[in-house]
Amino acid sequence: MDFSRRRFLAGSAALSAPLALAACGGFAPAGSQPSQQAGTLSFTTWGTDAELAGLRQVIERFQAANPGTTVNLNAVPYEQMFSNIDAQIQAGNPPDVFRVPYYTFGSYAGAGQLLDLTPHLPAGFADRFTPQAWAAVQNGGKPYGVPHHTDTSVILYNKTLLDAAGVTSVPTKVDEAWTWPQLLDVAGRLRGSLPGKQYPMAYNWQGNGVTRWLSLLFQADGRFLGEDLKSPAIDSDAGRAAIDFSKRFFADKLVPANDSVKSTTYAADTWYSQTSAMVWGGAFMLPDADKTADFAWGATFAPRNVRAGSDFGGNALVATAKAKDPALAAKFLDFVTEAESMRDFCTTASLLPTRADLRDDGISFTVRPELTPVFLGQAAQVRASDSGQVASPSMSKIITVLKDQLEQAFVGGQSTDATLAGITKGIAAATGAA
Repeated sequence: MDFSRRRFLAGSAALSAPLALAACGGFAPAGSQPSQQAGTLSFTTWGTDAELAGLRQVIERFQAANPGTTVNLNAVPYEQMFSNIDAQIQAGNPPDVFRVPYYTFGSYAGAGQLLDLTPHLPAGFADRFTPQAWAAVQNGGKPYGVPHHTDTSVILYNKTLLDAAGVTSVPTKVDEAWTWPQLLDVAGRLRGSLPGKQYPMAYNWQGNGVTRWLSLLFQADGRFLGEDLKSPAIDSDAGRAAIDFSKRFFADKLVPANDSVKSTTYAADTWYSQTSAMVWGGAFMLPDADKTADFAWGATFAPRNVRAGSDFGGNALVATAKAKDPALAAKFLDFVTEAESMRDFCTTASLLPTRADLRDDGISFTVRPELTPVFLGQAAQVRASDSGQVASPSMSKIITVLKDQLEQAFVGGQSTDATLAGITKGIAAATGAA
């Protein structure tokens, strides 16, 4: 999921019957909760218009398959989502089910705030999913959520600007993706062709999207956490290579100066405005780009180094530990991840499935279907060891460490050695390994 403003501000659209709507696009005040009847679930989420439409469809099907059951869908802006979820959990009135990014999942599971689904899921349930997806919802070896969908970043490019720089072909197979040196060569050719106020590329690491920088670490075959998911592991040749490589984006003026980690300008916005010729972006951007981009554009794979690697984006669905009907909540999570439900949601919303059968058989996005293989191929480069690290209970704190240290490395003049030391110290403090 790319954190453009379009995504952040989505999710407050009104919902129509037959779905019941709690608090009409907002949260019930802390300490209060709409009256619940038997067979009723409350479900809080944010989402784009396409995502909400997909969720409405699956809820309608669930209600039809389970007469007398009602799912109250509460759609809210992303910015309010987790501060309000936290307040509701503290007040003892959380929703039964909510949506959560994988990098935030661990903090809720680690605090005992989510329902252990082990006794409620059908036999063989884990076999539905790719190893990467199932690893992303584990805590202490138990599932505390279901991997609803994923997304990953590829390179979206402005064809007109690439053609003008003499870049007339892009990789069409994942194993032929640009290497790091090849990407720098393409960016250098664009730098020579573009006027000073335009830039070759922009990276989508703003805000909590800083986790996408880890794709470069994985491409260098590195880790930020050890096998115990507590010990810092970033101080390595791979960590040094990833930092040095990304620092060149700024030193060589390959990205705008405001493309830093803590920038309030999102990478996607610079691409839409044609300030950048290429941008790392997720599949969910396709409907928006198809409607608003007034230039010819396409997509190719993220670069590779020692190996291919990518971010495991997307979201899980979780039930809270205080869900009023744990069995019904688990039944809903089971239904949402059935093949038909996931296929319909992903094709409509331009998102990637977490089911192994759908990944292997392929899906086709409703918008720009010819680009579906690029995103599916890129997502397949994520390893379970990569997504498992991001699901760490300490990830929220580690995100803050990455933001602070990478910002200093990119625009603050901090050396690579000092950055590695700072990240190492911050991770150790976050995980309790210090």
